[in-house]
Amino acid sequence: MSLDPLLQAPAVIQIHTALALCAVALTLAILTLCKGSPMHRAMGRAWVVAMAIVAVSSFWIHELRVVGLFSPIHLLSLVTLWTLLTAVGHARAGRIAAHRRQMRFLIFGALVVAGAFTFAPGRVMHTIVSGG
Repeated sequence: MSLDPLLQAPAVIQIHTALALCAVALTLAILTLCKGSPMHRAMGRAWVVAMAIVAVSSFWIHELRVVGLFSPIHLLSLVTLWTLLTAVGHARAGRIAAHRRQMRFLIFGALVVAGAFTFAPGRVMHTIVSGG
């Protein structure tokens, strides 16, 4: 295992990866907190910003191309951005059950599923883990 492929990757991939890993760490921390506490809210804001940047940065990553420069991952990024907006709106309006449901959807879809695809052959994370 070597971080060299990431260190040699374009800056957008480095930023995308760093913030995705930050979002994973924040997810684990937020899940241990009392829901609605000031720390939950502060970390949640940081998580939303990290995820928004991860989603937006994906539009400059074109390792997988299905239609022109884009792939299904870019569609997932649009869904992620929309879901972030609506999940925050639900929390602000006090619709906590809807907020929780959308956050779980984001954690599973945008972190777990999309994260799993980063380990596909030819992707930077696959190269890091496989050593070549």
